[in-house]
Amino acid sequence: MFCKMFLLSKKALIIFAGCIWLFAGINVARLGIWAYLAIGSLSIINCLLSLLVFALFGRMFFKISAKNALRINAFAEERKPIWDFFNLKAYCIMAIMMGGGIWLRSSGLAPTVFIAFFYTGLGCALALAGLYQLYAHVIKK
Repeated sequence: MFCKMFLLSKKALIIFAGCIWLFAGINVARLGIWAYLAIGSLSIINCLLSLLVFALFGRMFFKISAKNALRINAFAEERKPIWDFFNLKAYCIMAIMMGGGIWLRSSGLAPTVFIAFFYTGLGCALALAGLYQLYAHVIKK
């Protein structure tokens, strides 16, 4: 059995997952905003590209977020270890996205303008999915 301090209720796991999504999204969006500041201009094309990335990833993240909350609520046990806020697939996706993002920025293969619009859209979608999870599965209930 796990130490009691590592066990969280289903609601706390959903809150923790939503906060992780929100925190990650804010940090990714921050990198995109810094890239926009580094290029020194904000064109309408870049704003539209950020919106496109936001729409594409937002749809995906909202679905994943909702499925994750349903998965947590379906647990037979009322309290689960804190690391159960994600399943193995979600941890793998997170590791690939983080590793790929770090590699992309450090390799210099992606121009700053790409980092600006892509990370801003991606980060905002991720943060909003976290807020959605907190609202729809915690506050609204």
